[in-house]
Amino acid sequence: MSRRLERLTLDTLDDLPLACRSCLFWELDPVRRQRVARAGEGAAEKEGWLSRTLLEWGSCGRVAYVDDQPAGYVLYAPASFVPGADSFATAPVSEDAVLLATAMVLPAYAGSGLGRVLMQAVVKDLVKRGGIRALEAFGDTRAPGPGEPPAYGGCLLPADYLLAVGFKTHRPHPRYPRMRLDLRTVLTWRDEVETALERLLGAVRPVRHPAADPGRRMPRVTDGAGPPPRGAR
Repeated sequence: MSRRLERLTLDTLDDLPLACRSCLFWELDPVRRQRVARAGEGAAEKEGWLSRTLLEWGSCGRVAYVDDQPAGYVLYAPASFVPGADSFATAPVSEDAVLLATAMVLPAYAGSGLGRVLMQAVVKDLVKRGGIRALEAFGDTRAPGPGEPPAYGGCLLPADYLLAVGFKTHRPHPRYPRMRLDLRTVLTWRDEVETALERLLGAVRPVRHPAADPGRRMPRVTDGAGPPPRGAR
């Protein structure tokens, strides 16, 4: 079994799960997201966002492959490139941090170590860039019940898992706390924390989407619905 990582580009964007190729939960504010969704232009808007981000900031994601088959991905960017984050009550993202927007390992590859590899790639990229002190993420404190889809189609990572891998609560909230991971501490992760990373990303499992490719499991599309308004509990 061979595996490799590629940067997220316009070419590798096509290897993401179908729903993720047009999901704009992070990339647009709620008003623009609804407008684009009604026009059915999500995929084109996603490509435009990726082009701008690559040009103005640089690499903002990684795609993992196992035996040349897409197996997972991670997306991250500065707050100015992810206006969807501003709608959370615990926003804004700190000026010295980059947002870990979303991450996924397809169920067939969960537990294979891809989660650890993807997260390490993010950390190495940010450390190499310099001037970035932390990685932040909006966690979800409420685990989905049986048959219940994850919050916002799986765009949020569980707060418990973020805590387990070294994130700390930076701004508390009963449902959507903003979590923070100091990049200096990441460089000294121990083996058991890396194992927890596998559980973190392996646990973000996509749910079947009606427009998905036959036989593939896809995450639910965030059809323009935004997070609760500021102050919502």
